[in-house]
Amino acid sequence: MTLTTPQRLVETRTSWHRVAEHVLAAAQFADAGTIRLRIWPGGFATVRGVAGRQLAVVGDALVVVEPGGSRRATPLTTVGAAAAFAGVTPGLRGTYAPATPDDPDTPLPVDAAAARVLADWYALGDAALRRFAERLGQPQAPVLWPEHLDVGLTVDEVNYGCSPGDATFDDPYLYVGPHDGPPARDTFWNAPFGAAVTADRIRRVDDAVDFFGQGRELTDRSKT
Repeated sequence: MTLTTPQRLVETRTSWHRVAEHVLAAAQFADAGTIRLRIWPGGFATVRGVAGRQLAVVGDALVVVEPGGSRRATPLTTVGAAAAFAGVTPGLRGTYAPATPDDPDTPLPVDAAAARVLADWYALGDAALRRFAERLGQPQAPVLWPEHLDVGLTVDEVNYGCSPGDATFDDPYLYVGPHDGPPARDTFWNAPFGAAVTADRIRRVDDAVDFFGQGRELTDRSKT
């Protein structure tokens, strides 16, 4: 995957993160008691929804999917405007301390090209995680966690996931994070939480599955 416009990538990621926490997760938690989100074509969406409606971020827009399947969308401008369009109260309350500010009026810059890069990365990661879990005989749906905006799953006390980038790595990356910490410090276990590989080294879903598989093998080997 080729990354372009790194500044706009960070800006777009940051805007997506704020909407994920203070619109989608906030509304869903208030309505259904869960912050879990999921990958959606072009972005991400709620899992349980809000009063029968699904909320999604698709590119540079907030999309509301009504119970009958009809859709309406509005450009992302501010958290307050997105929440008003969805008919929900902005601001995450009653769960973890949000990672992003909940100012409803701060502009949300979203670059369409950067959004496509992030959406494609999420789609690759989601597909790889599903395939990896199936190969282990533990099929499960990956979860997009709004706190870090990463999509992941846990198998045998090891987290496997796909991040759009953060304070540790500017670029999108995949990770393997044993709950007990990395079993070694080497070329594979290269991060404080375990292992990471950036998007420029992952071309296909199979590459991602291989990375997760290597992490699984090395973690199992360290226990013997």
